[in-house]
Amino acid sequence: MKPFDYRRAGDVDEAIALAAGSPTARYLGGGTNLVDHMRLGLETPDLLVDVSRLPLAEIEDLPDGGLRIGAAVRNSDLAADRRIRERYPVLSRALLAGASGQLRNLATTGGNLLQRTRCPYFQDVTTPCNKREPGTGCSAIEGHSRNHAILGASDACVAVHPSDMAVGLLALDAVVSVHGPDGERTIPIDELHRLPGEHPERDTVLEPGELITAVDLPPAPFARRSTYRKVRERASFAFALVSVAAAVELREGRIADLRIACGGIAHTPWRARRAEEMLVGMAPDESLFERAARAELADARALQDNGFKIPLLRHTLVATLRDLTLETS
Repeated sequence: MKPFDYRRAGDVDEAIALAAGSPTARYLGGGTNLVDHMRLGLETPDLLVDVSRLPLAEIEDLPDGGLRIGAAVRNSDLAADRRIRERYPVLSRALLAGASGQLRNLATTGGNLLQRTRCPYFQDVTTPCNKREPGTGCSAIEGHSRNHAILGASDACVAVHPSDMAVGLLALDAVVSVHGPDGERTIPIDELHRLPGEHPERDTVLEPGELITAVDLPPAPFARRSTYRKVRERASFAFALVSVAAAVELREGRIADLRIACGGIAHTPWRARRAEEMLVGMAPDESLFERAARAELADARALQDNGFKIPLLRHTLVATLRDLTLETS
């Protein structure tokens, strides 16, 4: 591991000032992703700015009925919070589907959003990878691609975003608060992550030195009837082959409001807007769910090893909507 300096920030302003003084500085929260990447030689910061002890570890009620989740809230604490379990069950279930109990005890809300792909070619410094070294090529396109993207990919990158939590937050219309050298701004969760395009080295729209400080959940009647379904190769400590987060409000026998987000299929958590538009205002029906799922996947493109993901996601989406509407209505 390359030698680096370490500084513990006393507050948010100090953290940003420290990071702004070093072009390769990185913020250290739980370290469950960053430290691994430093060991692999993927990350070589000159400075680590420890933000794990900043006063950002609270879950607060907001005046409008929503919740504010501090960026330093641990995944285990967030999943167990009574308000999350009762008002936003999809988020609790997504968190509990991720990683292992030991990792959830360390991983933070802000860090989880910023974790990087687990593409084996990205993690192997001996192979070409545009995300790691722009312009060198994408080894996964002609290589082992079982876990790679079927939507939103490009000729430069077919990696997928690994977070379960981010998929749950996407289905809740969460808003991310960010502080940086130019001040404070908020970013809707569906605008935080980037599709690869020609620049897969950039996972998010964050600018250098910007620090996530909180995630706000709006008051959402549809969120109480919500769930997260994850399909993976083993029951624990495995990333999604595909996943679905869905939240629905039924009124007078029809779908009055709906959010659907998918994981394991794109460079970003994927909002299923085509399916949503087809279903809102309609009476729940399994054949309708099937048509909506097929419409959402109309642009899906398989690589040599991952064609199974298309029917797998379709069936998972239909089953999730069926369970939320037809079996509990």
